[in-house]
Amino acid sequence: MDTRLSHADSAHPDELDEEFDTFPTSRPSDIVRMRYDRLRSIAGRIQTVVGDLATQGERLQSLLSWRDPRATALFVLFCLIAAVILYVTPFQVVALCIGIYALRHPRFRYKLPSVPLNFFRRLPARTDCML
Repeated sequence: MDTRLSHADSAHPDELDEEFDTFPTSRPSDIVRMRYDRLRSIAGRIQTVVGDLATQGERLQSLLSWRDPRATALFVLFCLIAAVILYVTPFQVVALCIGIYALRHPRFRYKLPSVPLNFFRRLPARTDCML
């Protein structure tokens, strides 16, 4: 085993103590409570990220399910225009334009989100409908 590759040498002593602890634990209850609280905080962050991903998926599904006719019409029109542009232009030009746009200087960036992203974020999700 390569300890530098697995980062075993940079592990925190609490993590090593938790890893080599017996079952059932032989540590005091305050250490077990600290481990449990740390695990709960990590699980809470993961649950928040998964919830945000689910919300974005619901918005995409509502965009494609004809629930909002204006948003669906705009999305279909955008897909049609994008398909025509991608059919006409070579792939290298499209990749170059996307690369230049993504790597533009911060002076040419805007603090506000783009119009399509703002429109997509304002679409209702099922959590919004439940309230």
